[in-house]
Amino acid sequence: MHFYGASVSSMYSVKVSGIKLRFASAHMATINNKLEPLHGHNYIVSCTLDGSLSPDDWVIDFSEIKKIVEFNCKILDHKFILQHKSKILKIDDDNESWNISYNSLKYVFPKIDVVALPISNSTAENIAKWFFDKISKDINRSNIENISIEVEEMPGQSGVYSSLIN
Repeated sequence: MHFYGASVSSMYSVKVSGIKLRFASAHMATINNKLEPLHGHNYIVSCTLDGSLSPDDWVIDFSEIKKIVEFNCKILDHKFILQHKSKILKIDDDNESWNISYNSLKYVFPKIDVVALPISNSTAENIAKWFFDKISKDINRSNIENISIEVEEMPGQSGVYSSLIN
């Protein structure tokens, strides 16, 4: 296909979202060097994979990608999402709890209730990137060229991370 003299290759897409691709979590994002109050969301995850068709005319089987996304949603479900690489929170691990402080605020969370993600802020965009990192490692298909993850915090409010994988 040519568009204004440039060659463009065709690509197919598969998108999954749905009832099992959700999780409920608490977090405290930081913005402008300030800490948001502790709060939670009922997140919804959508995953789009772009690529060429396999020899059987699939980009990927829907059930295969749904299982991968659902597995990662379960990791975060009913947990506090800790931005383990925060630039403004003081975070200490005492083997049983995560001790988090910001100015005069102090929080202690039992480890069983926390998922410490290797992110600097617990925004929807960074959570989407975390999903991308997990999902792209689990997909072993040479025909997939791009993965896009959308993490919705509430209707009309979501963060997206998209990248080439090959």
